Amino acid sequence: MTGRLRIGVLGCADIAVRRMLPAFAADPGIEIAAVASRDAAKAREVAERFGCRPVHGYDALLEQDDVQAVYVPLPAALHAQWTEAALRTGRSVLAEKPLTTDHRRTANLLRLAAERGLVLMENVMFVHHRRHRAVQRLVADGAIGEVRAFHAAFTIPPLPDGDIRYDPDLGGGALADVGIYPLRAALHFLGPDLRVSGARLVRGAGRRVETSGAALLSTPGTATAQITFGMEHAYRSTYELWGSEGSITVERAFTPPADHVPVIALHRDGKSEEFRLAPHDQVAATVAAFAAAVRSGTLPDTGDTLRQARLLDEIHRFAAAGEPDGNG
Repeated sequence: MTGRLRIGVLGCADIAVRRMLPAFAADPGIEIAAVASRDAAKAREVAERFGCRPVHGYDALLEQDDVQAVYVPLPAALHAQWTEAALRTGRSVLAEKPLTTDHRRTANLLRLAAERGLVLMENVMFVHHRRHRAVQRLVADGAIGEVRAFHAAFTIPPLPDGDIRYDPDLGGGALADVGIYPLRAALHFLGPDLRVSGARLVRGAGRRVETSGAALLSTPGTATAQITFGMEHAYRSTYELWGSEGSITVERAFTPPADHVPVIALHRDGKSEEFRLAPHDQVAATVAAFAAAVRSGTLPDTGDTLRQARLLDEIHRFAAAGEPDGNG
């Protein structure tokens, strides 16, 4: 592929307008070809802001000849339908997380993309931040000895009552929205053999979805992971790796702004040392990674995407089994 990658956007969700469309526009290798909405006026408003073509309806965008790849920021329950539709028209896809609400659908979509030689990437942005690779290097170099435990939390304050993340029909709930971050981080650091050992999901008063929860996971070896998540809390975004000889702490782990100075705190032998890294824009890094994969035809490793989907389903099953009254 030569020239700029022309992307079509299926929907005008907040994350698209606030974060992804500006990142697409800032990347010199990308051109925003069109933005679609079921609301024609909204499509016109967003398209005018980003200098692209408005399209009324998602099907209509997939009929546009100049769209080479598609970004899907729709509610989680719609991801599978429109990701599949885009793949079947021959377009690579960057889809918001979770890729689908069922690990079987996720597996089917990943298989379809691979069979057609298309890039399918789930938009989990923090894994593209350089800080986490630096943490992995510290662990690999033995800075904390053998890893024994991983603790992570991502919690946010309550959302407006009408927010789609409170709607079960649209795939809402704290696990898929915020729990996915500490869960993916656990996979990132403890590896693909992670399994769920226990889970609890809690539904806040008057809510139809879980608004908080926690899970315990383990590896076949000695390492365990504890993750906490919720959307009725004070803000928290952190993880810790505990080893046989020390520990590593990372704050503002999952959604740091582009100008944030990342810090890695290493605790060992009764002393603490801080490593300060240069700011890194994980949104821009994600966009660049997707565009590079599409342009080169190199299919990304999607193993963690599928493993994450299976773990999400396992957490739901464990929580339901422990809540016979149906509140889990």
